[in-house]
Amino acid sequence: MTVTLINPAELPQIDLYRQVAVATGSRLVFVAGQVAWDEAGTTVGAGDLAAQVEQVYLNLGTALAAAGATFDDVAKLTAYLVDWTPDKMPAFLEGAGRAFARLGVNPAPPFTGIGVAALAAPDLLIEIEAVAVID
Repeated sequence: MTVTLINPAELPQIDLYRQVAVATGSRLVFVAGQVAWDEAGTTVGAGDLAAQVEQVYLNLGTALAAAGATFDDVAKLTAYLVDWTPDKMPAFLEGAGRAFARLGVNPAPPFTGIGVAALAAPDLLIEIEAVAVID
């Protein structure tokens, strides 16, 4: 495995993701921000953060597979969330949990969430980009 995920004992133990990724592979894969569009470009889950989070992670899985990678190879995720407030966390976790179950992701790689005013289209609530390392 090219990416090892760890949670140092001296840092908060966050269930959603690991704090550190150690990568030893030789090829980097950069996945552009994925949004909740299906293959036809139609928004999945308009107005439903959980549904959009799930679709975004499924799209990331598809993009990673195209490069010969899986979520086991992901070293870093960055999410951009429209009008983020802490009360939206349960919906985010619901969607991520459904996607992770479908994709076999456990544990999740380091993650940074950034609140933004808007994304490329008005019905999009989340966009996530990934960096992976493969041999």
